[in-house]
Amino acid sequence: MSTWMRSCQITAAPGCLPDLSILALFGTGAVLMRGAGCTINDLWDKDIDSKVARTKSRPIARGDISTLDAWMFLGGQLSLALLVLLELNWHSIVLGASSLALVTTYPLVKRVSYWPQLMLGLTFNWGALLGWSAIHASCNWPVVLPLYGACISWTMIYDTIYAHQDKVDDVLVKIKSTALKFKENTKYYLAGFSTSMIALLLLAGYNCQQTWPFYTSIGITGALLVSQIKMLNIDDPQSCWKAFKSNRRIGLIIFLGIVTGNLAKEIKDSKVKKSNIITSDTILSGTSLPLRKAFS
Repeated sequence: MSTWMRSCQITAAPGCLPDLSILALFGTGAVLMRGAGCTINDLWDKDIDSKVARTKSRPIARGDISTLDAWMFLGGQLSLALLVLLELNWHSIVLGASSLALVTTYPLVKRVSYWPQLMLGLTFNWGALLGWSAIHASCNWPVVLPLYGACISWTMIYDTIYAHQDKVDDVLVKIKSTALKFKENTKYYLAGFSTSMIALLLLAGYNCQQTWPFYTSIGITGALLVSQIKMLNIDDPQSCWKAFKSNRRIGLIIFLGIVTGNLAKEIKDSKVKKSNIITSDTILSGTSLPLRKAFS
């Protein structure tokens, strides 16, 4: 599940889903911007992709699509994304537009730094901020910043695993990644990022008064991360691909935890209100009898 969708859901009132029109806008925008990011990446890396076994069949690298056609396609993606963005409030427009700098520079980081996965996390999880802003025209930083940080930690996990598939070719073409940075210590770093992810999700949930289904989903997520790291063989591309794909389940589990957590929050709030009404009625009925006796 995309970060923007989790952010939209965590902002929803207890027992409610976000406005469907907002979900539709964000879904369209997310597809367009993710696609634009991939197009930019393929344009920037066309010469590198042609030398890497896993990426040499990409259309631009293979020459099936010309550079001019790719630029025109990118222009269309960004134009449509802008139309979507203009449907939101001004706070969200400014916040969304600022992400373009991240989208365009991310593909270049691997040439100069071992931390392109961190840049990817900063870029593709911008929706954690934008989802709240689109609904409230502001950001509740104690909630959205931990959520943003948790999603960045998660990206560090799955994209480091993904990068281990290409580490041999990356050395040959002089491309950097966290897979090459962490080397045989990768699992220790993955454990650290997993701990950070879980802790920040718990903090975000606590700051927005989440309920037990949400915390249950975080517990399940922690168990899946432990299993994923334990079973991972960083020197086997098939094992890396399998572990990478398994993160789709983690995203779905967290999203369902937020949805059901909001529903449970509504039930909890209803019980509290009912209890307060009963208590108020009891107090009023208890005081009315002495009053009646005093005036009888």
